[in-house]
Amino acid sequence: MGIKNIISKQYQDKVNMAAAKMQGLQIPPEGWLCTARKALGMSAAQLGRRLGVTRAHVSNTEKQELNGRVTLKTLEGMAEALGCRLVYAVVPEKDIEEILAVRAKNKAFKMVEEANKHMALEEQVLSKEQIAFEVKRLEKELLKEMPSNFWNDED
Repeated sequence: MGIKNIISKQYQDKVNMAAAKMQGLQIPPEGWLCTARKALGMSAAQLGRRLGVTRAHVSNTEKQELNGRVTLKTLEGMAEALGCRLVYAVVPEKDIEEILAVRAKNKAFKMVEEANKHMALEEQVLSKEQIAFEVKRLEKELLKEMPSNFWNDED
């Protein structure tokens, strides 16, 4: 296993670990800011005073969180004023390896399909077994090598 593959595996493990920790975690119906504030028994006016803003500003920010229109910087500042910290993560719906395997399989299938079209013009069509074998072979090769065009849709 080359250094590139080792580093890639470390990234995959890190993302998979974050996803496992976040599994089942849902945004509360009122959002995290409002939920944390209420859990602390703090009014919007009290939080506003801590931040140097109005109660209306706090309420608007809580609403913006719910519709995805609040910045990370604002979330972080409000979290700190609540004695909390902002945790930000991008986590996959499935394990990274599964996402990569699906991509490799789809890409391999397209490659074999394209080659088979050209071969058909020369009356050298592959059998279903040969196609399945080549897809599997290319899938393994793509996963091992991870070429630079792996995520290009036009290739």
